[in-house]
Amino acid sequence: MNIYKALNEITKYIDDNLEEKIDYETLAKFIGVNVYTLQRLFTMIAGISLSEYIRKRRLSNAGFDLYEGNEKIIDVAFKYQYENATSFSRAFEKFHGIKPSLVNKETKLKNFPRIIFNEEINLTTELDYEIINLSELNLYGIGMKTSNATIRQDAPIFFRQTEDKYLEKYGPVTYGMITYDFEREETQKYYCLYDKGIPEFEHIVIPESKWLKFRINSQQPQDIQEISNKFYEEFLPSVKYNLREIPELEYYHDGVTDFLVAIY
Repeated sequence: MNIYKALNEITKYIDDNLEEKIDYETLAKFIGVNVYTLQRLFTMIAGISLSEYIRKRRLSNAGFDLYEGNEKIIDVAFKYQYENATSFSRAFEKFHGIKPSLVNKETKLKNFPRIIFNEEINLTTELDYEIINLSELNLYGIGMKTSNATIRQDAPIFFRQTEDKYLEKYGPVTYGMITYDFEREETQKYYCLYDKGIPEFEHIVIPESKWLKFRINSQQPQDIQEISNKFYEEFLPSVKYNLREIPELEYYHDGVTDFLVAIY
C-alpha cells in the first residue's frame, strides 16, 4: 500500500464532501486501519490533526462563498456543518481575522489549500521490533500541558527539570508518556513517571496490553524523536497493526529506551 496515495484519496474525499458530515470510519477504510490509527497517522504525517484539517478547509471555502456574496451567513454555517450562526461566526473570525458579516469585495481572506502528498516518496527504513505482552502497569508521576506543535521542545525540558528536582528523593524517571485528546485529536500532556508508589504524584494505570517494542540504544531526546517519526511515517503505514487508545510509553532503563506502542 502506498500510504501517500491513500492519504491523497482521503483529502480528495474530504474536499468532495465538505458540505456533508464526514464519517471517519469511511476515511479509515482508505488505509485499512481503525479510526484511532488513522487519526494518529494523519496527524504525524500531515502535521495537523484530521479534525483541524477538515475545519480549516471548510472555513477556507466558507470565506470564498461569503466573498462572492450570494449566500446568507446562516446558510453558509449550516452548509459547512455548523449548528448555528454564532459558533460559525466565532470560528470564522478566529480563522480569517474578520467577522463574516463584514466580508466584502475588499476583504482579505485566508486560504487553506487541500493537502496533496508526494506519492513518489520511497519508504526504505528498516526498524527492528518485538511484540510483547505487559501486565497492568501502576505508575506515579507528574505531567505538563503541551501540544502537537510544541511537544518536541516541551518534553525534554520537562524531563530534565523533573529529574533534577526529584532524583535524590525518588531516583531516575522510569517512563515518559504522552496522552492524547481523542475528541480534539490533539496531544494533551507529557508525563514523567515512576514505577513506584509515590502518594504525592498522580496515579496512572496502564491496562494490560500487547505492545510493539522498539529498542533505542540511547536516552537522548533527538534519538527517541527520530524513532517516533520513523514509526509513524514509515513503519506503521507499511504494516497492518491497529493502535489501541492507550498512551505510547518511553521506558528508560540501563542506558537505553524502549519505545512502546499498544496494539490490538
